[in-house]
Amino acid sequence: MLKAVHYINQFFANIGGEEKADYPVEVRVGEVVGPGLALKQGLEGEVEIVATIICGDSYFNENLETAKAEILAAVKEQNPDVFIAGPAFNAGRYGVACGTICDAVQEELGIPAVTGMYVENPGADMFKQKVYTVPTKNSAAGMRDAMKKLVPLALKLAKKEPIGASCQDNYMPNGVRVNFFEKETGSKRAVDMLMKKLAGKPFETEYPMPSFDRVAPNPAIKDLSKATIALVTSGGIVPKGNPDHIEASNASHYGEYDITGVMDLTEAEYETAHGGYDPVYANEDADRVLPVDVLRQFEKEGKIGKLHNKFYTTVGNGTAVKSSLAFAEEFSQKLIADGVDAVILTST
Repeated sequence: MLKAVHYINQFFANIGGEEKADYPVEVRVGEVVGPGLALKQGLEGEVEIVATIICGDSYFNENLETAKAEILAAVKEQNPDVFIAGPAFNAGRYGVACGTICDAVQEELGIPAVTGMYVENPGADMFKQKVYTVPTKNSAAGMRDAMKKLVPLALKLAKKEPIGASCQDNYMPNGVRVNFFEKETGSKRAVDMLMKKLAGKPFETEYPMPSFDRVAPNPAIKDLSKATIALVTSGGIVPKGNPDHIEASNASHYGEYDITGVMDLTEAEYETAHGGYDPVYANEDADRVLPVDVLRQFEKEGKIGKLHNKFYTTVGNGTAVKSSLAFAEEFSQKLIADGVDAVILTST
């Protein structure tokens, strides 16, 4: 029987959430864990999962070379026919870890690899041209759908069968064109597409154009000592108690908070609503994410004209790009109306 090794993070291994994100590499030989059970069911009779490798998201990203070396050594020892990572859905660090280790397994061990994640996961943009990546929904609620795409592709890779076009084998387009025969001629397909478009019906182009989100930088501020600077964050800093109930993940709105006279974001008054990173240090001192204290000092020293009396905040964890754009378009108009010259945008 063909062999597979499966990689998952601490959350999907049922070890813990963000508080266990520093979990080191663990190899469980002969064990199938978490989403591996669904994989096993799909691969049954053809590919056996011989080991599950678990690693915390923070541990992997903060100890990249060490973690990679440990995982590669474990994979080499098992010598599988295919390496499967995830699926990571919209978990950013997990997606980057899946893409990174799949790429390393392919490049350094010559073993085919496959992963799955949401199209807006940063790992998708980073690795979809190097690693076969199936598109998933943005949360684990889409596990069944993800497995329907992941399992057939993993089987093909394990059996060393030819991989078809992305539309045939359900992976994200990777810049490689694969020739295949269509049932209908190009002219008929083009007319059919045009008729659907004219009728207002959904249609899918055969030649999707890439979408580049590139923003030209504005000219530099000539005199910071006269400038009004505002703070905006996707790090989820909110007044204690999260009065506007901004969600810890997949935020549906943003918050606007007045900091007139506030010199320091204290533990007693501020916290983070973010569910995608360890909140301990941000809760101890929210200035670590939203540097009000430093900007007040700059204001006092005359390095900037003044700090704007409001800050805008939301949670970037799992939040759709479309939602983020809508938030920014709305509060940007408020910043312009208030005469703000520049914004410092902080993350986590």
